[in-house]
Amino acid sequence: MGGIFGVTLRGMEALSVEVEVEITGGLFAISIVGMPDVAVRESKERVRAALRTLGLTLKGHVSVNLAPADIPKEGALLDLPIALSAMAASGALKEPPHALCMGELALDGRLRRVRGAVPAAFLARELDVPLYVPTENAGEVALVKGVRAYCAGTLAELAAVLRGEKEPTPVPSASIPGLPEAADPDFADIKGQAAARRAAEIAAAGHHNLLLVGSPGSGKTLIARALRGILPPLTDEEMVETLLVRSTLGMPVEPSRERPFRTVHFSASTVSVCGGGTSLRPGEVSLAHRGVLFLDEYTEFRRDLTESLRAPIEDGQIVVSRAAGTVSYPSRVLLVLAANPCACGFAGDPVIKCTCSGVELERYRRKLSGPILDRIDLQISVPRLTPEELLSFSGTSEPSSAIRQRVIRARAVQQERWAPYGLVCNAELPERLVRRCLKLPADSRAYLTDMAGRLNLSGRGLSRVLKVARTIADLAEEPDIRTPHLAEALMYRQGFGRV
Repeated sequence: MGGIFGVTLRGMEALSVEVEVEITGGLFAISIVGMPDVAVRESKERVRAALRTLGLTLKGHVSVNLAPADIPKEGALLDLPIALSAMAASGALKEPPHALCMGELALDGRLRRVRGAVPAAFLARELDVPLYVPTENAGEVALVKGVRAYCAGTLAELAAVLRGEKEPTPVPSASIPGLPEAADPDFADIKGQAAARRAAEIAAAGHHNLLLVGSPGSGKTLIARALRGILPPLTDEEMVETLLVRSTLGMPVEPSRERPFRTVHFSASTVSVCGGGTSLRPGEVSLAHRGVLFLDEYTEFRRDLTESLRAPIEDGQIVVSRAAGTVSYPSRVLLVLAANPCACGFAGDPVIKCTCSGVELERYRRKLSGPILDRIDLQISVPRLTPEELLSFSGTSEPSSAIRQRVIRARAVQQERWAPYGLVCNAELPERLVRRCLKLPADSRAYLTDMAGRLNLSGRGLSRVLKVARTIADLAEEPDIRTPHLAEALMYRQGFGRV
């Protein structure tokens, strides 16, 4: 690899771009070819102003070629390599660096933060070349092990380094803290709701999708937010996956093993949740990868949005196809839904009487489609506590720290069990492994056959019952699935119409 190379993004993948500059006589003009977008074409003004701060004034016709020419180039990532190539073409830089460079230029020569630094670091490591990034990107690049990365705050500073006038500034090493000791909110703050607390623990242990149905003020949102505090820490591999998504979007990247938690409002568009747009960017379902995607007031979401979530939930990835191309993003999320039992919100409430007619109640409950409901492993009612119950409740609930330890132990068992298949937790089991690996004793098989007929479970619903039962057995530290585990798993398949 020789010459000056920049970076462009295609989804979460960084692609190297060779930047060539030719300066000829004639009237001053700068032309950029190689499928640049608007931001790349505008870089000529930023580059020209930044070079003037170094005492270099471009003259004549400046031609900039971005190769390969058949790959779209986007964003301000190429400002820095274009400026360095222009310096080399004008003789201000004798020996062009054999490296990847990325950064947006300010008019005064400062280097601004750009998106895609983490994918660029992986590309530099793969090509075994150094990477030069703005100082503001140093923190996220430091999280990628095995890359030779250097940072600079200005174009003048980097030019001095490349001329050999000063030593480069290596990207400082990053330390990754563990999970915070105190969860916020903490399960100790939740009064009552023993069934919902248990369902949340099972969901965290096996990465199972969860539906909470209850009256306003029953604690659905609080339980969903507390779920993050009992999830195990991100592994190194999982953290890299989450870093790639955030860096691709240009979001702040902080070294943390805490799992993502994304809340989506029902007014959100399908593109914002699933990803896409003109630049094929990832959406909320990918930002929540390896964490929690929380959809509050689920029945208020548009039907097209909810149906578009079916494939990502099932496959663990989402493929975004547009005229500009096709990219794939990860979407292995723990989906948590919260909904009221009816339009007025008080069906089955012990205090306030429901005012919905039978027709209104049926119309409301049809908003939650059967196929989506079939992909929810745990469906639980969250009854509203009366004022007397809230005030007379004594004792302290189990804290999140204690629940998290059980979840971590259960996850460790699952990782060891499914490692030969490349899986992490029970919820990821494909159909072929459910039938092959989740064996049942004769009495448990007979019990499940009988209950599956009574509850009219589909093939997918039956598989999810087995996965949840396996997680319940893992929490109990038992090697085999038994009838009590199946009975508890079936309890969580009660259905939206019966909660």
